[in-house]
Amino acid sequence: MMVASGIAWGIYSLIGKGTADPLDATAGNFLRALPMALAVFLAALALSETAVQPSGLIYAVLSGAIASGLGYAIWYAALPNLNATQGASIQLSVPVLTALLGSIFLGEHVSNQQLLAMGVIIFGIASVILGKKKADMR
Repeated sequence: MMVASGIAWGIYSLIGKGTADPLDATAGNFLRALPMALAVFLAALALSETAVQPSGLIYAVLSGAIASGLGYAIWYAALPNLNATQGASIQLSVPVLTALLGSIFLGEHVSNQQLLAMGVIIFGIASVILGKKKADMR
C-alpha cells in the first residue's frame, strides 16, 4: 500500500506541475475526493459503535480543509520551479517539518535522537540537490 501511495503521490505531483492556479486545482481535487470520503465516513459510522462528537467532526474537517489544503496549494505553487529530483528530495523534509512544527505550536518534546535524524535527513536532501546542481553545471 505504501508503494502504491508513493506512486500515486508522484503522479499527482507530476500532473500538478503544469497547473496554472494551484489553489483552484487543490480545491477541485478536494471537491472530487469529497463523495468518496463521505461514503467511507458513513460506512465506518454504520459499522462501528463509536459516537461522533460534533466538535471532533468540525476539527477534522478544518484540519483537512485548512492544513492539508494549504499544504497542497503551497506544494502545487512550488512545483513549477522544481525538477523531479528536487521535488522528490524536498518531500523527504516532511517528517522534519512535522516534528519542528509540533514542537513550536504544540510544545512537543524533540529528543536528541530525533534531532540527529533531522540532521541526517536535511544533509541527505542538501546532498541530492547540491549534487544535482554541480552535475548540471558540468
